[in-house]
Amino acid sequence: MPLSFRKGNISVFGAFERMVAFRYLRARRKEGFISVIAGFSLAGIGLGVATLIVVMAVMNGFRQELLSRILGINGHLGVYGAGPVLTDFDPLADAIRKLPGVTRVIPTIEGQVMASAGGGAAGAIVRGVRPDDLLAREIITKDLVGSAQDFRDGDSVLIGHRLAEKLGLGVGDTITLISPKGNATAFGTVPRLRGYRIAGTFKVGMFEYDSGFIFMPLDAAQTYFKLPDAVTQIEVFTTNPDRVPDLRNEIFRIAGGGVRLYDWQQANASFFNAIQVERNVMFLILTLIILVAAFNIISSLIMLVKDKGRDIAILRTMGATRGMILRIFFLAGASVGVVGTVCGTVLGVLFATNIEGIRQFIQSIIGRELFAAEIYFLTQLPARVDPSEVVTVVLMALGLSFAATIYPAWRAAKLDPVEALRYE
Repeated sequence: MPLSFRKGNISVFGAFERMVAFRYLRARRKEGFISVIAGFSLAGIGLGVATLIVVMAVMNGFRQELLSRILGINGHLGVYGAGPVLTDFDPLADAIRKLPGVTRVIPTIEGQVMASAGGGAAGAIVRGVRPDDLLAREIITKDLVGSAQDFRDGDSVLIGHRLAEKLGLGVGDTITLISPKGNATAFGTVPRLRGYRIAGTFKVGMFEYDSGFIFMPLDAAQTYFKLPDAVTQIEVFTTNPDRVPDLRNEIFRIAGGGVRLYDWQQANASFFNAIQVERNVMFLILTLIILVAAFNIISSLIMLVKDKGRDIAILRTMGATRGMILRIFFLAGASVGVVGTVCGTVLGVLFATNIEGIRQFIQSIIGRELFAAEIYFLTQLPARVDPSEVVTVVLMALGLSFAATIYPAWRAAKLDPVEALRYE
């Protein structure tokens, strides 16, 4: 008696097709090797999706954290004079503050020094800014150890906490700054030395700044660097760093053209371009994991079709159409891809959102540091899961999995029942 297959079923895959497909996926003794290959395919797709999500999240986190810290310390746009210094800077700064989109304008003096204390020494960058301008920046004050009032009132400095640890200094100690531009005397050039009291230490979370930056009141910096009534630059902060190029013409117009402009994109172009290139290359490399797993689906389905040739012929003689056979094997292969993708997505998102805790746990077990701040610039392993990227990875994995099932399912549907049963 021929099998009766219901017509007009709303579902793409009928109950009979789902039953046969999932029955083929269950391992039996003589089909164990096929099931092993399908299992490896599922694991490969899951691990590939999870790895891709985690790597993309870490790359996004790196870029976001570096960008927020770099732009938290440095202005989005630097205004420099035609010469080494910028004079009559306050009227220009006031005019720039009135431009739409500008949030903060900070006149700054910057110079290189040698910082020494207790026999130790380290190179550092001194930035002279007005105390009110510096202490209004949350990235400096949120982890500030010491007295902000001392920085406002006295001839004191704020230094990075790693620099303080390196020199063995604390709040209230004295740090000696040595300028490479010394004082000319009858006996030659004598280095300019001066001691400053440490009013506090700050922690930005980026190794370069925490280990090599010193902030000094603007008046004291003008005296130390012998730049009375002048600054080296004006730092401009905006509401949207990506809109900085739009401000260039306005600032040129206000300044009368006698300035040089240098924005954050120019200053860090090579750095962020390298991150973007590495991110794209990692995406392509890790996609190959999913592609290899998709090829495993093809091989396992081809072996399944060859093994089930007699069953396919019997189904065809009992009334099953070519479309039904195609959907049965398509569903069998696609199920592996769907399950692997779902498992990989869940694993990848959970791992990415808890990656810093996982890092700390692994470090506590092996007793070694896995993320050195001196190498990776940041003190914590960042990760930011982008929902649109997760969707892209999922759709790509599903697309490769579905594409891998088309040829084996088509081969099964084209199988001739007469040839399959000729020698049975």
